[in-house]
Amino acid sequence: MAATDIARQVGEGCRTVPLAGHVGFDSLPDQLVNKSVSQGFCFNILCVGETGLGKSTLMDTLFNTKFEGEPATHTQPGVQLRSNTYDLQESNVGLKLTIVSTVGFGDQINKEDSYKPIVEFIDAQFEAYLQEELKIRRVLHIYHDSRIHACLYFIAPTGHSLKSLDLVTMKKLDSKVNIIPIIAKSDAISKSELTKFKIKITSELVSNGVQIYQFPTDDELVAEINGTMNAHLPFAVIGSTEELKIGNKMMKARQYPWGTVQVENEAHCDFVKLREMLIRINMEDLREQTHSRHYELYRRCKLEEMGFKDTDPDSKPFSLQETYEAKRNEFLGELQKKEEEMRQMFVQRVKEKEAELKEAEKELHEKFDRLKKLHQDEKKKLEDKKKSLDDEMNAFKQRKTAAELLQSQGSQAGGAQTLKRDKEKKNNPWLCTE
Repeated sequence: MAATDIARQVGEGCRTVPLAGHVGFDSLPDQLVNKSVSQGFCFNILCVGETGLGKSTLMDTLFNTKFEGEPATHTQPGVQLRSNTYDLQESNVGLKLTIVSTVGFGDQINKEDSYKPIVEFIDAQFEAYLQEELKIRRVLHIYHDSRIHACLYFIAPTGHSLKSLDLVTMKKLDSKVNIIPIIAKSDAISKSELTKFKIKITSELVSNGVQIYQFPTDDELVAEINGTMNAHLPFAVIGSTEELKIGNKMMKARQYPWGTVQVENEAHCDFVKLREMLIRINMEDLREQTHSRHYELYRRCKLEEMGFKDTDPDSKPFSLQETYEAKRNEFLGELQKKEEEMRQMFVQRVKEKEAELKEAEKELHEKFDRLKKLHQDEKKKLEDKKKSLDDEMNAFKQRKTAAELLQSQGSQAGGAQTLKRDKEKKNNPWLCTE
C-alpha cells in the first residue's frame, strides 16, 4: 500500500476521544520554546535604497546599537551588495542578524540594470539553501540560513511620486522577498505632503501590480493591530542614534534650529510602528513567509527545470527514482549526441586542417621551385659574366704583353742608334762643330 493511501486513511479515520486524566503533552509548546531559545534565531534584512537615505542609521536605531560599516560614496561604478552578520543577545534570546546593504544603488547614469545584482544575490541564497537541502547528509539544524526574510525599501521623500527605478526594482523583487516600503527621512516634508505622498505611493504600487508584504490578519491575537498597520503603509520613518534630553528623559531625537524631532514619538514619525511590526510582532511570520512562499516558488521552478514533477500524465504520483533514471538517461543521451557531434566536428576540422596544410605545402613547393629556378638563372648569369670577365682579362694581359714587348724592342732600337751616333762623333770630330 502506498504511503499516500495510508496517510489518507489515517486522516479520514481520525476520531476525537476524551482523556480520563492528565497525560502531559500539553507541555509541547514549552518544549518548543525551550528548544528554540537554546538554538537561537536568525533574521536577515535587505536594505534597498539610494545612497544617503539613512539605511545604516535606521538599522542602528532599530536594534539600539552601533553596527560596523563604512559610509558609501556616490562614485560606485555599479551596484554592490555588502553583507554583515552580527550576534545579538537580549535577555536569554540570541539572534544572528544579517544586514545586507545595496552600495551604489541609484548612483549610476544608466540605472536600467540596477536591480539585477539584488535579484542575483537573493537567488544565490535560495540556491545555497536548496543545495544544502538536496545533500545526502543534511545539517539544516546548524546551517546558517542566509535567505532574505525582509526587504526594507527606502523611498526618497520627494513628495511627488515613485521613481521609475523604484517601481521596476520592487516589481522584480516582490516574488522573491517580503517588501516593506518605507519613506526615509520623512521629516524633510510636511505632514500634509506626507499624507498625500503615502496615498500616491500606494496608488502607484497597486496600479503597477507591485505586491508588498501585508501583515497577517489570520491570527486573532494580532489581527486587529496588523490590520490597522496595513493601512499605515508605507511607514514614514526617521533614524537617529543621538540622544537628547527632553523633559526629564533622554530620547533619540534630531535637533533642528526650528525644533526637535523625536524618533520614538508616534506623532512625529512611524518608527515605533515599524519596529513593532518588523521585530516584536511579525518577525516569525516574515521568516515563515520566506520559506513557505518565496523559497518554495524558487524551489518548485528549479526542480521543474530539472525535470521533476508531482504527477505523470495519468495523474499518478511520480517516483523520484524513475524520474531520476529518466532524467539521467536523457542526459546521457544528450551527452552521447553532443559527443558524437563534437567527434564529427573534430574529424571535419582535422580534414579541413589537413587540406589547408596540403595547400600550404603545395604553395611552399611551388615557391621553392620558383626560387630554385631563379637561383639557377642568377647563377648562370654570374658564370657567364665571370667567363666574359676572364676573357677580357686574358685579352688585356695579351695586349699588355704585346705592348711591353713593343716597348722593349723600341728601347733596344733607340739605344743602338744612340751608340752608333756616339761612335760616328768620335771618329769624325768635325761633326761636333756643325
